[in-house]
This record gives sequence, C-alpha cells and structure tokens, in this order.
Amino acid sequence: MTTLSLTTDFGNLNGFVGTMKGVIWGIAPDVKIADISHEIPAQDIRTGSIALWRASAYFPAGSVHVAVIDPGVGTKRRAIAAKLGDQYYVLPDNGLITPMLEDAEASGVEVRIVHLDKPEYWLSRVFTTFHGRDIFAPVGAHLAAGVPLEMLGTVIDDSVRLPLPKPVKTEEGIEGSIVVIDVFGNCSTNVRVSELSDLENATLTIGGQVIRGVLPSYGHAKIGDLVAVTDSEGFIEVAVVNGSAAKTHGIKLDDKVGIRFNA
Repeated sequence: MTTLSLTTDFGNLNGFVGTMKGVIWGIAPDVKIADISHEIPAQDIRTGSIALWRASAYFPAGSVHVAVIDPGVGTKRRAIAAKLGDQYYVLPDNGLITPMLEDAEASGVEVRIVHLDKPEYWLSRVFTTFHGRDIFAPVGAHLAAGVPLEMLGTVIDDSVRLPLPKPVKTEEGIEGSIVVIDVFGNCSTNVRVSELSDLENATLTIGGQVIRGVLPSYGHAKIGDLVAVTDSEGFIEVAVVNGSAAKTHGIKLDDKVGIRFNA
C-alpha cells in the first residue's frame, strides 16, 4: 500500500485539503494519506520547500509527495512530477522541488522529471484556480496506483530552482542564515552541526546577541536564556528556553548568524 503526503498553504478552514483527499481516494482508494503541513504561509514557496524536504526523507520508499504552494496557478508555469531516488514528487514548477533535487544530485541517486502535459491523468474538468484538486491530486493518485512516471508527461531537465541561501565560510568560521522559524519561535539556521568541530567553544552572533556554545537541548540552560542547540534535523538552532526567540529577539527569516570557532 503506497503512502501519499500532502503539503499546502491551504489551511483547514475551507475544505480544500479534504477535497484533494476525496479526489485521491476516488482514483486510488487504498492509498494512505499523510499530512505534512497545510499551514505553510500563503504563497511562501521557500518555506514549503524546506518543510517538504525535511519531512519527505523519513517516508518509506515509493512514497508520493503532492505539494501545492502555487502563486502562479493558472499561468504558464508548468506542473511537474519527479522521481528523486526512491521518492516521488508532484508539484508546480516554481522551485518547490529545489532542496530535494539538489540533495538527489549531490548523492548521485536517480533523477527523473516530467512536465505533466497528459490531461488524461487530470480531472476531466480543470479550473484555472485549483490545480491542487484538478491536476496535482489526480496525478499523485495515479502515481500511487502504479502508473509509470513517463506516462504522465514529457521528460524535462530544466525545472525551476529557488536561490536557497547557503552557508559561507569566513576567516573566523561560518556565516549562515535563519531558514526556518517553527511554531515555538525556534529559529533554525542552514548550518549543520557537523560543520562545527567544537560545539562547546563555538560562539554565535545574531542581531547583536552573543551565544557561547551549542547545547544538546533546551533543558541544559535556564528558562528565558537565549541558546544555540542542535535541531531535530542536525542544524544549528537559536532558541529561548521555554519561550520564543523570534518574538523575544525579533529574529526573522534570512537574518544572518555568525559562527566563530575556538572563541
């Protein structure tokens, strides 16, 4: 039985997600549907791509991931599907695929991408404002039901990519960026813990604040302390113990984080 995940910026107020599930089960009634998130900020492609990237790696081989953060719906932007390693993705060609595609290319696994230009695998009636229901959900269901990727569209090799921020090495260490702010106000960077040889003696600076050392978890400091910890994906995270680093210190996405070694 195949697992199919959904990631959208639809929220849960208007029934859009439930409608997509109805379409999927109408085509593939035995598929298991998992919700990664439907609370991606509206039209925030990068946040959606990172959420999907961080979650999809934990799904079983052969899973299908349907993601719809699609400010270009109804325009000439393409709809695509991809096989990256042992995972499948169905999504608009607006950069959502970027981190998964970059990882697949870096690791040398199979990469196949098609432009979804075969209407026989869509709903019979397609509206220009709800491709999540009319194109992405049915294509994802057909994939989950065993339809080969190449039957769904024409092979391409020029999918759109996001300019994702990368850590930069400096004379003193690394300069990274805040790329994820979670519901607790914890602020994850794009710097992997594995890039730091000495966690205890690393010094972080962000927004005029200085943090000494990277802790294993929040409980190693006092309530209200601004700390650096290892997040659940192995990246450096800035947090306030039992509080919100984002609210308390005004930290925002793309804020720079300097990391010095042996300070």
